[in-house]
Amino acid sequence: MERAKVVKEELCEQDTCFLAVYVEATNSCLIMLSEKQDKLGTLAIAVPKPQNLLGPVTSSVLLGDKNAVSARMFAEYVASKKGKIAMVSVHLDRLSEMQAQVFFMHLIEKVLKAEGEKEAEKI
Repeated sequence: MERAKVVKEELCEQDTCFLAVYVEATNSCLIMLSEKQDKLGTLAIAVPKPQNLLGPVTSSVLLGDKNAVSARMFAEYVASKKGKIAMVSVHLDRLSEMQAQVFFMHLIEKVLKAEGEKEAEKI
């Protein structure tokens, strides 16, 4: 039986460390994005469309509202990339969503790439 995969990444830009914790299970994935320390923030969930249906990924905010735009956007992105239920948490202390989006997108790409490399090592 295969267990969940966990990847941690960080990116330091503009005197701030941006952190990502990625957990992938068989049917879902969770990414916690935060500034300075790992914290749960505004949490969104996105569900990919079945392959035979057209249309965008659907998403909802489950917790919080401060960073709802980023949380939903990233959850939808990850759900469409992975084809799984995706939950994304965004916690920011001092930067605005707009300032942090580029850094968080870079972190998401890093954790997805790292997870893909772990998968390739097993083969």
